[in-house]
Amino acid sequence: MGGKNKQRTKGNVRPSSSGRAAEVLTREGGIIPGFVGFDTTVTSELSYVPAVHGAEEIDNLVDADFRLVLRKLSKRDAVTRLKAVQDFGSMCQERDSEEVKGVLPYWPRIYCKISVDHDRRIREATQQALEQLVLKVRRSLAPFLKSLMGHWILSQCDTYTPAASAACQAFQAAFSPTKQPEALSFCKDEILNVLQDILLKETADTLSDPQSVTEDEREGKYVRMLTSSLLGVKRLLSLLLQSDRTAMEERLAHLLNSGKFWKYSKHKTPQVRGAFFEMVCALCEFTPGLVQAEAARLCATVLLSIDDADPVVLPPVWEAVLHVVSTIHDCWTHVNAKKGFLPKLWVLLKEGGKGMAKALHPNLMPLISKLPQQVTEPTLDFYTTFFSSFIQGLSSERAATSPSESAVIVTSVVECLRYCILHSTEVEEEQKKIRTMLISQQLLPLLEKALGNPSLQNGPLFLLVTEMLVSWERRAGLHSEDEANGSSHVFQELLADFWEGLGLLFVRYADNEDADPQALEGVATLLQVMRYPERVKGKLIQKKKSVKICFSEPEDNDKTGLEKPVQTVSELVNEKAFGSLRTQHFENVVCQLAQLCLVHVTEKNSERHLVFLSLLLQSFHTPRVFSTLVELDDKKMDSEQRDEVTMKNPAMQFLLERVVVWLAEKGRRDTEHLVEMVFSSLYCCSQQETTRILNHITTMDLQWGIILQIIQRVCTDPETLKSCRDWLKGSVLGEQLLGLTEELCKVGCSSPSSTSSTSNHSWTLISLVLSQHHNNESLIGEVYMEKILEKLHATLSETKSLSDAGNMEPLICFICDVASTFFSSIQDCLLLLSAEELLLTVFQLTAQDQTHTHLSDSLLDKLRKVCVAGVQSLVQHSEYEVNEDGFLHSAALWVTNQLLTVSLDIKSLQLLILAVQNLVETIISVCDQDSPLLIQFFTHLTPSQTEWTRIRQALPPQWIKTPLLSSRHRGVCEKPSMDTWKFRVSTRPPAHLCACALLGRVARTAAFIPHDKQDAECSSLLPNLNHTVSELLYAVQWCREVEYIPAYLSLLTDSGLLEGLQSQVQMKDLLGTLYSRSVEDGGLWSLTLENYIHTNNLADTHSATLRELYGSSDSLFPVSQSKLSTLQVLCPTMTQKDRQTLVALATAGIINWQENDDVYGCLAVLLCCLKANTQVKEEVVQAIVATVMEWRNSKEDWFLFSSDLSKATAEQLNIAVEMMRFLSWLVTHFPTVLGSSQWDFLLCSMLAWLETASENVSSLWNPWVQLFMCENAALIVKLNQFFTSSSPDVLEKLPSELIDEWKDFFVEGIYNLLFPLPINITDTFTEPDDPVFPLAVLQSVGVALTYMPVQLLKQNSLPPRFIADQKTNLPEPLQTLLNTFCPLLLFKARPLQITVYHLLEKVMPQLPECDGEGDTNKSDDDRDEPCLSPPASLMVILSTCEELCDSILAGVQVGEFAVVQPLSVEYSCILGYLLAWKLLLTFFKSSPSHLRAHYAQYLKRSFSLNKLLLDLFKLMPENPIYPGQGPETKEAKTFFTESQSLVVDNSENVEWELPHLACSVYYSTVQDLPAMVRLWWNGQEKRVSAAVEKFTIKYVSPVLSAQEISSVHSSTQIFDSMTVKARSAAREVIATYSVDDIFIELVIQLPQNYPLGSITVESGRRVGVAVQQWRNWMLQLSTYLTHQNGSIMEGLALWKNNVDKRFEGIEDCMICFSVIHGSNYSLPKKGCRTCKKKFHSACLYKWFTSSNKSTCPLCRETFF
Repeated sequence: MGGKNKQRTKGNVRPSSSGRAAEVLTREGGIIPGFVGFDTTVTSELSYVPAVHGAEEIDNLVDADFRLVLRKLSKRDAVTRLKAVQDFGSMCQERDSEEVKGVLPYWPRIYCKISVDHDRRIREATQQALEQLVLKVRRSLAPFLKSLMGHWILSQCDTYTPAASAACQAFQAAFSPTKQPEALSFCKDEILNVLQDILLKETADTLSDPQSVTEDEREGKYVRMLTSSLLGVKRLLSLLLQSDRTAMEERLAHLLNSGKFWKYSKHKTPQVRGAFFEMVCALCEFTPGLVQAEAARLCATVLLSIDDADPVVLPPVWEAVLHVVSTIHDCWTHVNAKKGFLPKLWVLLKEGGKGMAKALHPNLMPLISKLPQQVTEPTLDFYTTFFSSFIQGLSSERAATSPSESAVIVTSVVECLRYCILHSTEVEEEQKKIRTMLISQQLLPLLEKALGNPSLQNGPLFLLVTEMLVSWERRAGLHSEDEANGSSHVFQELLADFWEGLGLLFVRYADNEDADPQALEGVATLLQVMRYPERVKGKLIQKKKSVKICFSEPEDNDKTGLEKPVQTVSELVNEKAFGSLRTQHFENVVCQLAQLCLVHVTEKNSERHLVFLSLLLQSFHTPRVFSTLVELDDKKMDSEQRDEVTMKNPAMQFLLERVVVWLAEKGRRDTEHLVEMVFSSLYCCSQQETTRILNHITTMDLQWGIILQIIQRVCTDPETLKSCRDWLKGSVLGEQLLGLTEELCKVGCSSPSSTSSTSNHSWTLISLVLSQHHNNESLIGEVYMEKILEKLHATLSETKSLSDAGNMEPLICFICDVASTFFSSIQDCLLLLSAEELLLTVFQLTAQDQTHTHLSDSLLDKLRKVCVAGVQSLVQHSEYEVNEDGFLHSAALWVTNQLLTVSLDIKSLQLLILAVQNLVETIISVCDQDSPLLIQFFTHLTPSQTEWTRIRQALPPQWIKTPLLSSRHRGVCEKPSMDTWKFRVSTRPPAHLCACALLGRVARTAAFIPHDKQDAECSSLLPNLNHTVSELLYAVQWCREVEYIPAYLSLLTDSGLLEGLQSQVQMKDLLGTLYSRSVEDGGLWSLTLENYIHTNNLADTHSATLRELYGSSDSLFPVSQSKLSTLQVLCPTMTQKDRQTLVALATAGIINWQENDDVYGCLAVLLCCLKANTQVKEEVVQAIVATVMEWRNSKEDWFLFSSDLSKATAEQLNIAVEMMRFLSWLVTHFPTVLGSSQWDFLLCSMLAWLETASENVSSLWNPWVQLFMCENAALIVKLNQFFTSSSPDVLEKLPSELIDEWKDFFVEGIYNLLFPLPINITDTFTEPDDPVFPLAVLQSVGVALTYMPVQLLKQNSLPPRFIADQKTNLPEPLQTLLNTFCPLLLFKARPLQITVYHLLEKVMPQLPECDGEGDTNKSDDDRDEPCLSPPASLMVILSTCEELCDSILAGVQVGEFAVVQPLSVEYSCILGYLLAWKLLLTFFKSSPSHLRAHYAQYLKRSFSLNKLLLDLFKLMPENPIYPGQGPETKEAKTFFTESQSLVVDNSENVEWELPHLACSVYYSTVQDLPAMVRLWWNGQEKRVSAAVEKFTIKYVSPVLSAQEISSVHSSTQIFDSMTVKARSAAREVIATYSVDDIFIELVIQLPQNYPLGSITVESGRRVGVAVQQWRNWMLQLSTYLTHQNGSIMEGLALWKNNVDKRFEGIEDCMICFSVIHGSNYSLPKKGCRTCKKKFHSACLYKWFTSSNKSTCPLCRETFF
């Protein structure tokens, strides 16, 4: 009935609503209908939230927002419910308590439902919301507590821990710990009702709705609630008081009587079983009487469930077992222990607790203690089975793989063993058997098992056994602090039996030629633990408490993973003997083993026994043990004579006669255990004996690895170090190490394969003795230390002179490691001169390019780290100063020498800068920034003033060209030659730049202010920083003016270097320095000053400071070259008064000139002031003009008319240039002041200068000649602008004949000379990248040529230039113009390309006329559509450009934006290509319709347009936004909305020129060739066509459609009998045609993607036209608009002509049904002789070729 989309019944304006229905019922009946869950009266019973709007008596207490949230809580969607609960909690927190209290009557029912929701997130959020509610309402919750508390307790036992935690938190927030029992007591019956109902009544289907909840969810909820209920009973019992528990016993008895309750012990879900046993524990603990009553069922359930090994169940089961055996004394009467309980226990023990040993085994000793005699009889068998099963559990899979499980089992075994022995101390035979069984059959086999098992060795077994033995010794009375008790003899027997058995066990393992090394190690470990139990105990505790972290190398660990503790004297002295074994048996066993080992070593040369002996001696280096070993030797070597001293000390005797011999054996690889044996023996020797022995070992020519091990072992302990000090400092060791160093360096230099293990050990040894220090004292003697360092330095120095250091790399690597450890380890190590020299060599290696040093990256990185460590160590010394031969002084001198004398490339310079920067950063990291060390270092780095001047003057002079030609600088150059200007700047930066870059970086690093101190007044303390910054600014200015290598500039400006340094010096000081240097030297200093003033905007902010520089303006007179440069810079910043003073001085100098006066300086100052808009009176101007005209007569050579400019000096050219500038200024500012003779002088001079310039094209390599020609061209531009754009008022004031003379004579004279100049220049200077190429001249001449009249272009006097076989209808001058200038479109000089474009654009509209004249003679033969080529010269250039652009853009996809580097070769190619197309489109647009079709056909055949369009979509940016717009622009300007002005002298926005030009060409293409673009678009693949359409719709179509519509609006074309109107909003054009009684209206609709989509033509009104004819005309118009390349107005005109011809009686062509042909606009002329019908020639040609017949399309007769 009620589908959403069905039509509603009439008049039913709103959709149905149950809420409104309820309102109606309330209004009509007065009461709410009795729906289930609602009540009309407010009672204390629980109620649903009222959902009916009419129930005001219920609703008024509930806030509207709460109502909405509470309704959402009953929704089915879990996310909605979750969000509602969270909202409810936050509302409870935010709202007033009264509003929240209104919710309380409805909350319990909702809480009871959602607190057991399926979604755990909702359950958690519910408890959090409850907490917020409780905190807000406090005591007001009391009336509703009983209905809440059951589910609240249930939630506190939720299986989802976060929900349970939140419920407990809410409970604690509601009740303090003292109030909790009271609250639970108050509600205990209700709580128990809820819990009992769930446990006894509810099922999975009653707790959840089977229809809406899946079976899995129902079962999950049921299991969860069962678990929570069982745990809830436990929680309730634990929180209630004892009186309340007693009161509850009756209710609980009902629960325990239920058979369903006991079935939970066998429930399939572990959670339920676990919760059941936890509840049983609580019952046993809190209600023992109740448990006693149910003992039969309880004992059977608990004691027979011990095999339930589930991880969730086992811990509570065993807790319950202990509770049961403790609480119910007759528990074993209800269970058959031997058949039911014990078999399960044995299985469990044999399986190692089934992976649950941690939970099971700690309960076993309490269980044994509670087992009665009837269960354990016969005792011997019981214990035998018990311990056998127990120990068998150690072999279980889980125990074998888990050390923690194994440790628990072992601990439990030993605890039970100790317990059993302590309870079997009687003398009775039975108990003696038990004791014997426990030791011989259980303990000793367990220890034997451990000897071959590393995991058991590393566990607590040995320590536990040791502790047990200690306790037995105490009981046996062996410890003085313990008094022997009555059973002491029993324990003495026990100990004797144990040691006898253990000794036999040890001997069995040791007295074997093929003894297992692992077992021997196990024996040693056991004995070690027994010797020092406290130490092992500490390690075990630490292992438990902390995470293991290994700092040592992996090789340092033993193969088996066993830790080998190094025994030290200090440990022996300080360690307490408490807890160690006192029995004599212990030492007897050790001595026996030691003797046994020595026998095997001496007789059978057993290496494994030697290792075992070493391990024994580590723990047992007592005189008795050594005596035992020596006694054995004495028996065999009685005849040998021994030293008396040696005889007295058995340890020394053993060492010299045994250990040293073993060390000296050849082929021995592993010597670590022998070294340990040495030190074990040395513990029993005096200091003199130690020194003697170690010296003896040193001179034995042993492997260096052994000496390394000995020294490493010495350094492990201060006491050992102290005892060996004499040996370390002695000459024996020192000489040996020095010899080793020399040998290593010699081997390293000669052999590349010196990286053997021996060599490694040797280098490690050298590194160790240099780096180890104790109490600020070197390990070896300082003399030897210094000699070793000297040798290392000498070796490292050699690498700098080697051409190939590849073979040296391993050696340098070793030296690096040694030096690094030495520098970083020893304090004040660099006070040694040899150490400083070594550090300097390292620094030099890091500061040089790898191509010179041949070092690898990794090695260089190592050297850098060594350098940092060394410098840190150096400057940390408080007394260090920069001495003459010290490291910092030597480093600074070396760096300065590198900068000033070595020609560095950029990479080498960057490396040098980086090295010095790292050095400075290291100094700063240790000292402060104002450290004297840093200041002294910077001083030594800085060149002297003489050196600065020398390297500044060595800078190439090419910098002057750019500022000179841009009129920013007036300068001269002595004897300029072409070679000077042809010279390219080297790729290696000049010394001045290198020095500035390095000093700038160092100063920036040293003077850097941290962010937290920037507000404070911080000025740098570095000396001469002012001069350094000014030199840096000078270098930056040089780079900017040269413009050849951007890398130079980036060296000086990257990372905010300039800004950072300028902030470190006072602006006034820096400005003063720059000004004084500008006045003294001028030149680039003046430009530096100008740039500094401009960059920091000082003219506006510090004008007074600038004025202080020069005081008064007349101080700059008389003008020298440097003062002139300074004045030109300062003039714009001067006050009007100062400038007028300068004008007066300059004018006086000009008017009162003498033969030798500096007229040029006065003229230049005058022009500087005039350029700065200084006011000048007319009479002053006239006086100056008169003076200049006077010079024309008296000093004609100043004007350089008809001169050879190659011989003119810069000074002569400068005077002529200044006169040109003055005349340009006159034309612009004072044209009316000039009289006829003055105008003649001005124009004739201009023409004479131009003639001179045109004759001196070959001299344009000279920048001053270029300047001469540029200023001449600028004068021509000013004159053109004046005569073309001046107001009539100004022109009236001019001499009457002046304008005619200008037009008739001067314009022609100018352009006859100027027009050939670009050709002459490019012929003379063919290479545009040549430094002497006169680009500035081309630019200036180009600007002047843009004013050339079209008539002069058409009648040019260029030398004729024709191309063979070139078809043309153009007159000779025009053809010559095209042939001459079109190739220049590809010349790599942007100003020339733009100039050529402007010149050709002027003649393009004239060219189609010539083709039009030639076209009339062509016969209309029977061929395909005729085509006509556009100008051939242009098409040749276009085809050349196409190939170039294809190769340039080959890798770019359509729709991607190709970024082209401005002014590159690629840029010139693409610019020429786009300009050529722009000219072609101009030509096309100027053509009449019939010619346009021919040209279009040519383009179609040549595929030129297709290539253009593909290229355009690679050149147009994805987002063609016009640059420079603010974000607040409402309608963003794009490259399509803004027209492009291609200016010749445009230097800004060059990077946007190509994208803008590409957009402009695309716009012109779709505007002038829409049909061809449409055809191309339809033929493209889907990806390309989609990208083109998307771009066109977004950026082009709106602009083009608007222009088409506006062109219809503004069209001045008038049609007879046809009117045209436009609707811009609808993009429609309406054409109305009426002749006599015929009336036709057509509606032309532009598509959204115009012009890609076809224009649709729809019919309006029509009168007097047949339907068929009407359709034909509509089709014709649609065809014209779709297939003709032109505007809508042109299409309408064509259609009107067609219709007019129809009315004139000319019949349609019966092929195309049109009078006028759609593309060539011809009439039907070819007639059939049979049917007399006429057809278009092109239509017939298509008919014949497509049908393969020569018959008439109409009558089917042969057509002839």
